[in-house]
Amino acid sequence: MRIALAGGGAFGEKHLDGLKNIEGVEVTALVGRRLEPTQAMAEKYGVGFATTDYEAMLERDDVDAVILATPTQMHADQAIKAMNAGKHVEVEIPLADSWADAEAVLDKQKETGLVCMVGHTRRFNPSHQYVHKKIAAGEFNIQQMDVQTYFFRRQNMNAKGQPRSWTDHLLWHHAAHTVDLFAYQAGPIIQANAIQGPIHPELGIAMDMSIQLKAESGAICTLSLSFNNDGPLGTFFRYIGDTDTYIARYDDLVNGKEEVIDVSKVDVSMNGIELQDREFIAAIREGREPNSSVAQVLPCYKVLHDLEQQLG
Repeated sequence: MRIALAGGGAFGEKHLDGLKNIEGVEVTALVGRRLEPTQAMAEKYGVGFATTDYEAMLERDDVDAVILATPTQMHADQAIKAMNAGKHVEVEIPLADSWADAEAVLDKQKETGLVCMVGHTRRFNPSHQYVHKKIAAGEFNIQQMDVQTYFFRRQNMNAKGQPRSWTDHLLWHHAAHTVDLFAYQAGPIIQANAIQGPIHPELGIAMDMSIQLKAESGAICTLSLSFNNDGPLGTFFRYIGDTDTYIARYDDLVNGKEEVIDVSKVDVSMNGIELQDREFIAAIREGREPNSSVAQVLPCYKVLHDLEQQLG
């Protein structure tokens, strides 16, 4: 399986670290915004071709599939171009930053029959997989999810604290993780409400947001998001259920008393990004729909669209 990675930032590097652990996978091309750092990353990971030209990469015959870790605003267009070129594609979250673009990607996937998967990593983190298996076995039912997504991001910077060329978004990017996960764990969302704080004068986005969700099952979710929080970066999920309480911090899990739960045997790796990439590769090899396919996650983007309409 020959993979091209587009996007040389913090998340591009996470994918490269995960892909090197997957048997029979070779990263044959890297695409970045600036040539010099893209070439440096290619050299570090032993990738033979580096370019700033996305379309030129798509013309190569040594690329079977593309992973997009590019700015949000480019995702839908680049995913459609990849499928037009006959390449399977994994799009980092979010799939798009508008409902129309999200629908367009699904239409293209249906037209081509190619694998198109979205990087909703929470479905793959061992912590959330553990809870999902409990739910599937009838051993745990969610009553409430309480989620905090906090960053200190008053300037455009990435997960490694480095300057970034584009502006992130609490609703279309960070809320997408929780909206999709809540539906994945608790069932279809039937009600959603949102309020937001002031718009940042330079970034042009709300820096604080609060979202309420209700699932068909009756479970509720409260999500607080902020780019103003001066503290540890990240998202923390509290599952309050009928038999237990779980707190997930990325790949790690504890119970409500902060006692560690061993999730090392949940899957073949403790790295959610690697597990996500493994599913992408496996779906291509097996000719099947992947978990977190564009079709499966599309309802999340309808909820985000409806929330955007509420916020005006």
